[in-house]
Amino acid sequence: MLDSVAVGVSGAQFADLLERHRIDFSAGVPCSLIEDLIATLETHPRIPYVPAVREDVAVGLAAGAWLAGRRPAVLMQNSGLGTSLNALASLSLMYGLPALLLVTWRGYQGNDAPEHILMGEISPKLLTLCGIPHRVLAAESLEADLAWAVAEMEQRLQPVALPSRRSRAWPRSARPSSRSAASRSSTPMATSAASRSRSEIGPRIST
Repeated sequence: MLDSVAVGVSGAQFADLLERHRIDFSAGVPCSLIEDLIATLETHPRIPYVPAVREDVAVGLAAGAWLAGRRPAVLMQNSGLGTSLNALASLSLMYGLPALLLVTWRGYQGNDAPEHILMGEISPKLLTLCGIPHRVLAAESLEADLAWAVAEMEQRLQPVALPSRRSRAWPRSARPSSRSAASRSSTPMATSAASRSRSEIGPRIST
């Protein structure tokens, strides 16, 4: 979920808040902290979600959506800020193309896996250096934070970021268990491929 431990709402509830604030397009790169939100947006009738292979691609999709009259959101982990900096600087900021950046803040205060520590420390500085207004998304001010961000992006005509700390914004109760994750891996395609492999091996062994 937008880790509901951090924001205190489910993905479906947060999607409702996005819609209430007129966000009607989304793109992004998966992060386990917002898996519930992404799952909701993937089937949402009014906030289409386009999965991107990289964060800069998601920024480009948001730029096109704005030019087409949409109000876009980009979902990414803060590690993706590094990947998307050039797109933000040379496209979104240069040409005045707003987007709501929902950024999960891994490595906050050094409490994470080692690969997240440096980005956790410098993420706010990167946003400030690029001139991207930002405010930490928190459960106690969720509605106000979203209202501020949408107003800022429309007034300034540029991206605005809402980083969310893992412990302050999203619940985990809807996360799939390891058993359900394992069952998803047994897709018809995988089963079919396994059956074909056995049928191909079988005759060779029997002869």
